[in-house]
Amino acid sequence: MGMDFDSPDDAYEFYNRYAFLHAFGIRIFQTFRDKTTHDPYRKKYVCNKQGFKDLKSNSSAGHVKKRRRDLRTGCEAYLRISKSKGGKWLVDMFNDVHNHELTVTPTKVMKHRSHGKFHRSMACKSLATELGRSGLKPCQIKKVVNTVKSPLQNDVTSKQCADILAEQRKQYKGKEFYGLIKHFQDKLIEDPNLYFIVDLFDDGSPRNIFWADGRSRDSYIKFGDVVVFDVTYMTNKFKMPFSPFVGVNHHGQSILFGGALLENEKQETFEWLFQNFLKCMFNKYPQAIIIDQDKAIGNAIRVVFPNTRHRYCSWHIKKHEIEHLRALTVRYNDIEGLYKQWVKSNTAEEFETRWEFLCGKYNFESGSWIMEMYKQRKLWAKAYLKDCFFAGMTSSGRSESIHSFFDGYVNSKTMLNEFVIQYDKAVEARRAAEEDEDFKSINSKPVLSSVNPIEAKASSRYTRKLFDAFTKEWTEATFNLTHETVSKNLEEIIYKVGQLGIDKIYWRNVTFRLSQKIDVTCSCAKFETYGILCKHILYVLKKRHVETLPDHYILPRWTLDTRYKLDNSNIGLGNIHGENEVSALTLWCVQSNFRKAIEHARDSPFEIKKLNTILMKFLDEQSNRTKSKQVEITSQDSNVGSSQVNMMPQISIRDPLVHTNTKGRPKNATRIKSSLEAPKKRTCSYCQEKGHNITGCSKKKADAALKEREG
Repeated sequence: MGMDFDSPDDAYEFYNRYAFLHAFGIRIFQTFRDKTTHDPYRKKYVCNKQGFKDLKSNSSAGHVKKRRRDLRTGCEAYLRISKSKGGKWLVDMFNDVHNHELTVTPTKVMKHRSHGKFHRSMACKSLATELGRSGLKPCQIKKVVNTVKSPLQNDVTSKQCADILAEQRKQYKGKEFYGLIKHFQDKLIEDPNLYFIVDLFDDGSPRNIFWADGRSRDSYIKFGDVVVFDVTYMTNKFKMPFSPFVGVNHHGQSILFGGALLENEKQETFEWLFQNFLKCMFNKYPQAIIIDQDKAIGNAIRVVFPNTRHRYCSWHIKKHEIEHLRALTVRYNDIEGLYKQWVKSNTAEEFETRWEFLCGKYNFESGSWIMEMYKQRKLWAKAYLKDCFFAGMTSSGRSESIHSFFDGYVNSKTMLNEFVIQYDKAVEARRAAEEDEDFKSINSKPVLSSVNPIEAKASSRYTRKLFDAFTKEWTEATFNLTHETVSKNLEEIIYKVGQLGIDKIYWRNVTFRLSQKIDVTCSCAKFETYGILCKHILYVLKKRHVETLPDHYILPRWTLDTRYKLDNSNIGLGNIHGENEVSALTLWCVQSNFRKAIEHARDSPFEIKKLNTILMKFLDEQSNRTKSKQVEITSQDSNVGSSQVNMMPQISIRDPLVHTNTKGRPKNATRIKSSLEAPKKRTCSYCQEKGHNITGCSKKKADAALKEREG
C-alpha cells in the first residue's frame, strides 16, 4: 500500500511480475476517467479468474453455439492505483486473497496470458523486424527468437511473428515507391557512381525501374563480355517482373551487373531497359548475351545490341526438346537417336547434312516445332556457336541460380521499398563470396602434378577455381590421350587427338601452325567459348615440347589482376590516348580517381593543400585555352551517380498497381516447371503406359466392358 509508479504501465508490469512469482495471471479490469477531460485517474488490475462468465442466450435465431470452458471462479484478488496531485500513481487498495488453487510450476505459470506477452515487447518486435528485413520467413524468425529469448519468457509462434511484420509494414502502405526512391537517394550519398532511372505513368506510378551501383558498373567493365538476361516473377507484391543482368567473374561465380523491375514483357519495354543499361555501362556493348526463347527479348536485342551475339539458353532448349520430342517419337519410332546426332553435330556442314537426311526421311510439316528450331539454329546449335566467347556458360542457369539466391531474401509479398534493400543484401553476399575466393587464391598455392613449366605458369596466373578447371584438362592430356597425324606441311600440322578405347569419330582435330608465335586451334573450340585451353591442345603442346604457356592463351578475366581494388586508379584510362573524344567511361574513371585522391589526403592539411595547388594550376591552364572550347563535364555526360525520374514536377509519386499480365504463367509460381523438373509420371500396372495408374486405366475399363458383353 502507498507504493508509487510513474505510469499505469509501470504498475501493470510490477503487478504482473508479482503475479508470476505468486503463480497466477492478471488482467486490466477497469479504467476510471474524468467526465470532463476523459483522462484516466484510476485503474484496477485483477486476477484473471475474477468474476464470472456472462451466460446470455446464444442466439435469437435459436442456433446453439458450443461454449468454451469457464475459467473464472469469482476471485477477488486485485490491485488498484489512483493518480495523485503530483502526477504519480499510488496503490490505494490491494487484496491478495485467492479462492482457487495457484499454479505450481513456472512453466505452467508462463501459460497465463499476461505472462505470455513476450511477442508484444519492444525487444521481440525489434528483433523480429530486423530478421524480417534480412529476408527470413516468420517460421524462421520464430526459431531465432525462441533461441535467444530468456527461458522464463514464453515461446513466440509463427503467427505472432507474421503479425509483427504486418504491423511494421502498415506504415509503408501507399508509400512503397516513395521508400524505393528515398533508398536510392540515400545510397547516392555513399555511392556517387550509383545509376538509377525510373519511368513513370502519367498518374505518378512507376512503369519501369533500373538501377546499378558503382561496383556493379566496375564489374561490367571487366566481365561484361558475356551477359545473361532473364525475367523472373513474384519477387514483389506488385508482381512486377524482376530482370537481373548477370555475369561471371574471375572465379566463375555469378555476379550482378544491375537489376530492373518492369511493367510488362513487351518489346518496347525491353528496348527501354537495354538502352538505359547501355547508357549506364558507358555505351560498352556486351560481346554475347544469353536469353530464353522469348521473341520480345530477341527483337529488342537486335534493335539495341545489333552487333552483340545472342544465343538461346540450352536449359530452355532442353526443356522444350523433351516436351515436343515426345510427340515426335510417338509418330516416328526411330527419330530420337537421329535427332540427338543432329543436335550434337560438330560442324555446320555436318549439321546441315544430317538435317537434310531427317527432312528426307520424315517429311516434317511446315510450321512444326522442329522446323522452327531449324530456322533458329544459329541461336542454339553448338555447331554455329563455336566462334563466340561465352565464358563457359551455355544457359541462363546463371540467372536461374541468381533467382534461387534471391528466394532467400524476397518473395511474392515483399514490399517495393524492401525489395531494393534485399537486393543490396543479396549482392553483398555475392561480393563476400568473391572476396573469400580472392583471399584463398592469394594465400594458398596449388600442388602441381608435374614439373612442366606450362602447369607452373598456369598455377601462377589463374585464380584457384580456374586453375582447378585447367588441372582437369591437364590431367587428361597427360595420362589419357593419344594422337594420329592427319597431315603435315611447312605451314601446319594437323593431329587427330582422342582417348584410347573411344571411337575415333569422337576424336578432335588439332591444328598446330608452324610460326614464330605459337598458334594452335582445336575443333572442340573450348578456348574460343570458355577461355581456357582444352586437353587436346595441351596434349599437342606437350608433344611439341612447348616450354611455357603462351600469354595470349591466358585471358586476363580469369586472373587475379581483375579483382576489385578500392584504390584501382588505372581502369579505363588505357582508352584515353588515340581518341578524338573523351569517353563517358574515361570521365567516370577520372572523377572516381579525383574522389579517391581527396579521401587519401583528407587527414593531412599539407596533402590537401598540395592537391588543391595542383588543381588550381590545372584550372589556370584551362582558363588560358580558347574560350570557345570549354569542356563541360557534367554528371549527365559521364553517367556518374545518374538518377533520373521521368515525371512532371506536379505529379505525385504513387505505388504501382498489381500486375496481372505474366504471359500465361501461374499466379503463384516463380516460373513454369518443365518436364525436366516435374516428378516422374506413374506407370499403369495393367497397360504399362505412363500418366495414370490401374484404377484410372481406360484400357482396363474397355477390356472389362468387352468381357461383360461377351459373357
